[in-house]
Amino acid sequence: MELLKLLGQIGILSVFYLVGVSIQEAFNLFIPGSLIGMFLLFLLLMIKKVKVSWVSSGSNYFMKHMAILFIPVTVGLINYLDVFIGKGLLLVPIALISTFLVIIVSGAVSQYLVKKTEKVNEKVNAHELNH
Repeated sequence: MELLKLLGQIGILSVFYLVGVSIQEAFNLFIPGSLIGMFLLFLLLMIKKVKVSWVSSGSNYFMKHMAILFIPVTVGLINYLDVFIGKGLLLVPIALISTFLVIIVSGAVSQYLVKKTEKVNEKVNAHELNH
């Protein structure tokens, strides 16, 4: 049963990805379709048209295995080592710095959201105890 729930939630996330890619291709946008899809998911979560419980297990699964998802990209770089000859070698520190910036900002935002959620939950629990 838990496996079906996980697969269903990954399916929902995949639908948002596919919708984003379709929008990107239909309007020939420079923004990646995956970002458009996740932005749509974010908007629908914010206006409560999609419940967090509908995607939480699937997104946690992806977060847990995120390092594995970067392996194909890293291996793919080996095919383009000729690009890094000469000034292209500057791409390596740029890629490393940008990766660390993404990790740091993502971690900070995640911690902020967790703390904010905990405060809201504490207020709700305190309110329920008073009534």
